[in-house]
Amino acid sequence: MTQVLVIRLGALGDFVLSFPAFAAIRAHHPDARITLLTTPPYADLARRSPWFDAIGLDERSRWWNLRAMARLRATLRGPAGGFNMVYDLQTSRRTTRYYFIAGRPPWSGIAPGCSHPHANWRRDSMHTLERQRDQLRMAGIADLPRPALGWLTGGPLPDLPPRPYAVLVPGASPHRPAKRWPPERFGALASRLMERGINSVIIGGREEARAAAIIQADSPDAVDLTGSTTIPDIAAIAARARVAVGNDTGPMHLAAAVGCHSVVLFSAESDPALTAPRGPNGGWATVLHAPDLSDLPVERVAAALP
Repeated sequence: MTQVLVIRLGALGDFVLSFPAFAAIRAHHPDARITLLTTPPYADLARRSPWFDAIGLDERSRWWNLRAMARLRATLRGPAGGFNMVYDLQTSRRTTRYYFIAGRPPWSGIAPGCSHPHANWRRDSMHTLERQRDQLRMAGIADLPRPALGWLTGGPLPDLPPRPYAVLVPGASPHRPAKRWPPERFGALASRLMERGINSVIIGGREEARAAAIIQADSPDAVDLTGSTTIPDIAAIAARARVAVGNDTGPMHLAAAVGCHSVVLFSAESDPALTAPRGPNGGWATVLHAPDLSDLPVERVAAALP
């Protein structure tokens, strides 16, 4: 049996942007046993998907952690005979080293001397979707199909307000506060949505509880689900929402991927040309950009709503 390895470690937004590449690799190798090497936060999501037969975990241990490196080497070397093809979709310095740890199997990526190099000098200025499409084309995979996501959106929902509702995502990377629109602005937006008859559902990690409280101070009917949703929960909630509004963060990629009209707020901290969320047909989400998000007025965001 053909053995294929796919490498994609994270973060969530990057993982979601790789859904079309995952689907393309599965379509190109319909009878192969495909293993995904990823990090623990995305293992359960990958197991739920229809694209992989096995999941290998990369804990991104230090290189001098010999036991961890031995486990990683065993995963990269694969079953007896090794992998027949490896697609490195992470293409980082770290995963480029994996080519040599794996014993230099047939490899799509940027490792020096690999069999299917992504030899495009513009690759670092390409959006993730276009870059992976180009990489796979050079590896013999001509098309990235629209991935079916019913496996992700069909689960049970938490308690939600009657529809219509909007999803608000006030969080972002904890170590990058400049990526966050002030929660008071989200609160003012929630009030405007309520005036239109649209309630708000706030999602995020436990660290967004304070932002949720600020939003509810302006819009008491808003539902706070921070710290209580899984990745599939977020996908299912967003798939049924009227709109999602949030910062440049993983849940907004999920919302766009499942077809929710998404308004994504970008600061100077990140470049939407490289990482903006995309919809299920590859179309862009609505992107609002302000070098400093504290300068982005509520009126401009409200005007972008459907």
